[in-house]
Amino acid sequence: MLSTRRAMPIVVLSCLLLAGCKTGSLGGLSPSGSATASGTSSSASGAGGAGRAIAVGAGPQKKYTVQQQPAAGSCHYRYEKGEPLEDPACTPGAVSPAVTQVNLPSTICRKGGYTSGVRPSTYVTGKEKKLNAASYGYTGAMGEAEYDHLISLQLGGDPNDPRNLWVEPADPGHKTSQGVNNKKDPVETKLHTAVCAGKVTLAAAQQAIVTDWTTALTTLGLS
Repeated sequence: MLSTRRAMPIVVLSCLLLAGCKTGSLGGLSPSGSATASGTSSSASGAGGAGRAIAVGAGPQKKYTVQQQPAAGSCHYRYEKGEPLEDPACTPGAVSPAVTQVNLPSTICRKGGYTSGVRPSTYVTGKEKKLNAASYGYTGAMGEAEYDHLISLQLGGDPNDPRNLWVEPADPGHKTSQGVNNKKDPVETKLHTAVCAGKVTLAAAQQAIVTDWTTALTTLGLS
């Protein structure tokens, strides 16, 4: 009989060869080295977020600065039924530590609004948008694309973390010269309404939209 000490390498090798096992992250850190949201995120199950935990950004700042973007051409769009989705390696999403399930009434669900007080200026986001367009290889009209928070501000997404922002192309069939108009925005609004009504948790809404915004409502039984 093999001793436990000798058997371990065989077990590990079998796991790697037959099951494709993955080793976990160290110390509860995300691949980028940022702490993950405790109690507010879980591993996603869809193609975009499989095995990922949502990182926690810096949160709202008194003064925002232009953030470094991924290298030019390093990000690639995915498409689901023609709808553009982000590259999960470049834009995995990031949540704001200022928004939690406990403080929803005083943050994203408060009367009078929340997003306008935490949104970066267009001076900052305009520069980031051009840099991110290069990251994704986007060559269309900038006015037809949205510099989008993957986890929207109204769902507690981080305002200016580069992991939570991407240049979102126009939807299929979008007519030029009509400006930004996409199907993701109504999904975000419905999720926000559901969270504030207590129908779904903040963490569930964040995870659903990170996994695949086109299926988020169906996944949560809100469609």
